[in-house]
Amino acid sequence: MQLGELAGLKPSKPMRDVFGEALLNLARQNSRVVVLDGDLGNSTKAELVRQEFPERFFNIGIAESNLVGIGAGMAACGLIPFITSFSSFLLCNAYDQIRLAVGISNLNAKIVGSHGGITLGKDGPTQMGIEDLALMGGIPTFVILAPSDPASMHRAVQAAADHVGPVFLRSSRIAMPHIYPDDNCPFEIGRANILRQGADLTIIACGMMVAAGLDAAAILSTEGIDARVIDLHTIRPLDRDTIEAAARETGAIVCAEEHLLQGGMGSNVARLVAECCPVPMRFVGLPDIYVESADPDDLLVKYHLTAEDIAAAARQVFSAKRRITL
Repeated sequence: MQLGELAGLKPSKPMRDVFGEALLNLARQNSRVVVLDGDLGNSTKAELVRQEFPERFFNIGIAESNLVGIGAGMAACGLIPFITSFSSFLLCNAYDQIRLAVGISNLNAKIVGSHGGITLGKDGPTQMGIEDLALMGGIPTFVILAPSDPASMHRAVQAAADHVGPVFLRSSRIAMPHIYPDDNCPFEIGRANILRQGADLTIIACGMMVAAGLDAAAILSTEGIDARVIDLHTIRPLDRDTIEAAARETGAIVCAEEHLLQGGMGSNVARLVAECCPVPMRFVGLPDIYVESADPDDLLVKYHLTAEDIAAAARQVFSAKRRITL
């Protein structure tokens, strides 16, 4: 079964291709946009900018610390650099430079971490960005964006450029089905999108897990369980109002992410819910483990990152909610 099929979503092209097209469109509109590449432009698809604007594309090579340092210098000179590579390479090799040169200096630089999560599959654990949201969450000045479909990726790239300050944008190798119409995707930094109303529980997800959450809601609806689904495309700043309303109105929450459970989206949502309106919660994500090289679909099944796993977690919180209210 394809991602989004149960929810009636149409398939799309790989998100890395969508990112490359969105970045090229942005470069056409804004001459201050420059792209820095860690010799992976053919994989991140940032190379689309090189093909049209070679004078605004800089391949720094396999030297991530230098990549970030040069990007920070360009930002200090008034340009808008998009610093691109795999999440695992940028954040694990150049974290000190991201923290010092961009984060503490609060520069207007954009870090793009491609190939987030485990769905790059056969490339293996060395290239899987499963800690990126946690690492970026440790640098206070960064906005953190995780778009869920092609339209939201286009809007996220534009929003990153419009925001004055550091931004981390997560991209992915795989295709994510169309959730939003291409010409009608609401995307405001810090404001989540409610994709489906529901009164029995809420599924909060980001990235590819949003489509999986909609599939899970479709499964639950056949069982008489009415699930609200929220696309939390901004991990920081969190949309406190929407999350608090979900907790108060539905009384149970499932968080789903293609990331380690430690320090990810769910951890941040749980902190907020504990402060404002404690309710039963469950979390769908990776345990403390680095996964093996394999087909992406097989990995999602083995590590319980499917719509069926979200639905199972939803049944648990729904039962816990009913026990509390009895």
